Amino acid sequence: MEQAGDFLAESEALDAVLADVNGSQWEVETQFKGWTLNDVLVHLHFWNQMADLSLTDEAAFQARLAETFAGIGKNGFRATENTMITERGADLRTAWCALYTDMGRRWADLDPKRRVKWAGPEMSVRSSITARQMETWAHGQEVFDILGVQRQEADRVKNIVILGVNTFGWSYKVHGRAVPETMPRLDLTAPSGAVWSFGEPGENRISGPAVEFAQVVAQTRNIADTSLLVEGPVAAEWMSIAQCFAGGAETPPSKGARHQVTR
Repeated sequence: MEQAGDFLAESEALDAVLADVNGSQWEVETQFKGWTLNDVLVHLHFWNQMADLSLTDEAAFQARLAETFAGIGKNGFRATENTMITERGADLRTAWCALYTDMGRRWADLDPKRRVKWAGPEMSVRSSITARQMETWAHGQEVFDILGVQRQEADRVKNIVILGVNTFGWSYKVHGRAVPETMPRLDLTAPSGAVWSFGEPGENRISGPAVEFAQVVAQTRNIADTSLLVEGPVAAEWMSIAQCFAGGAETPPSKGARHQVTR
């Protein structure tokens, strides 16, 4: 399953930029809700654990999910994750690395259509591991940004672009809006230079770098901070509310709020 290799490569790219982080640097706050580098890895490692547990032991997954929801209801999201994952700093990085490496190799041999349970509706293992890549890439953005490093993007970002396409209707529904009949046309340029097109030609169209489209749908950049060409009212509305991840409605970052720090 190609997507498992993409998840592994995405995780390795994030791990590489963390190689020189040590000591108090792990508590540096990013531009994402004040999360620290520790917070980012706690979040990624915990939900990687949960995704893998849903594959290997459904009963244990359901029990831990119930425990997690109970904790969130009582103590909040961040506190619950911090209780579930006790490692910090270099020890956390080591544990996270060991699991994603193991997952990347084991999940590669799975039938992509195999179904697994999740916090919401069940999904295919292909969708599950793609979601893990998206989370790693999206939260990795705040790490690269705060460390002042330009990420070297690759065409595996197409998985996240497709998530953005597939969640066109979801973006409207989660924000309580009527879903337009037709998705805007997309003509996006991949890191390799290839052009990825989705949808039928029409007055509503979005064109430009595929990475920037992925940043908008993953809410790591405001549309105003990209070079995307957005034509038509539906295209403009979509880019103002796009959300390729599950959960409640989230507000995209304000203009200029998310950017690479100069160091």
